[in-house]
Amino acid sequence: MKVERFTIAISDATLHDLRSRLANTRWPDEIDGIGWQQGAALDYIRSLVDYWRERFDWRAQESALNRFVQFRADVSGEKIHFIHERAKNGRGLPLVFTHGWPGSFIEAVKLIPLLTDPESHGAPAEDAFDIVVPSLPGYGFSPAPTAAGMNSYVIAELWGELMSGLGYERFAAQGGDWGASVSTRLGLLVPSRVAGIHLNYIPGSYEPPRAADGSDLAPEERAFLESRDKWLDAEGAYGHMQGTKPQTAAYALNDSPAGLCAWIAEKFRDWSDWHTSPQASPENAISRDTLLTNISIYWFTETIASSMRLYWEGRRRPVRFAPGQRVDVPVGVARFAKEEPMPPRKWVERCYNVQRWSEFPCGGHFAALEQPELLAQDIREFFRPLR
Repeated sequence: MKVERFTIAISDATLHDLRSRLANTRWPDEIDGIGWQQGAALDYIRSLVDYWRERFDWRAQESALNRFVQFRADVSGEKIHFIHERAKNGRGLPLVFTHGWPGSFIEAVKLIPLLTDPESHGAPAEDAFDIVVPSLPGYGFSPAPTAAGMNSYVIAELWGELMSGLGYERFAAQGGDWGASVSTRLGLLVPSRVAGIHLNYIPGSYEPPRAADGSDLAPEERAFLESRDKWLDAEGAYGHMQGTKPQTAAYALNDSPAGLCAWIAEKFRDWSDWHTSPQASPENAISRDTLLTNISIYWFTETIASSMRLYWEGRRRPVRFAPGQRVDVPVGVARFAKEEPMPPRKWVERCYNVQRWSEFPCGGHFAALEQPELLAQDIREFFRPLR
């Protein structure tokens, strides 16, 4: 496996083009007082775009990201970008962290120091990890695949090869969103190599074998299926579109930074846990600079189209379990309060060897950004006996 150092370096011309496009945004109208009922609110997106154009300092964010040790590797013909940070004590358990959509590798930036140097954050030095954070194929600085077929199954194979190429024959896996699907597949694909998997989400396609009439379901499982269906009806348009016709939307999102901003910002607002804060602002959960850094990475790399295709691929080969098939490696689940839809433990235990189940009163879909200390603590405690 060929590995090369990687440094983020966006050109001045690209930054100028972005600001020019933002300045020339053609704004849609909006029904007075409608707020977020029909999607991203006009006042909020205009404010966010104005900040992106006039005050957001990409160079400062670029410099901060470049403090992490980054590489690109040729893995089975795919160029994979990744952060690789080793434990400060030199004795870390290798852990591959997989992000999701509409996130990126920056989801891990707050988590990395908490796991590579736990002693500096009030935890035992023996809990340290070597952290590998790949960008999913077609996300950010991992270029888009040139052929169909890049799904969670294939990505898990790539991650296994990547970890072998880095010298890690045994490792742990962690993820939410698509990262939960990939980590699940790793637990099934190479169980002898995986110390355990820790998830803060359960794959949305996960359907354990069950009676057709639902007679074997517990009350909490039936309640979950009802709430999931309601959530998908109210909030699932993005997933259906990206799973069926992603290319059509890509023309607009790849051409208009304001459109891209609205598409991604709406999900960060809806899926993060900011409603309980006194100020009731999405930026109390995830800062405006962090949100715009994530959106900027999609814009600069022109990977919104390829990122959405993962939904199309997942629709064709979803994470499902055959009768009798299970993830037998130890599984830890962290359930954050605002993560929706999230099944109950009984539903998950049908096919996962759940050894630890933690519930937190705060935090949402982007747990590594919203509640990195809680997530890090749960990861450390889960893997402590598995080292």
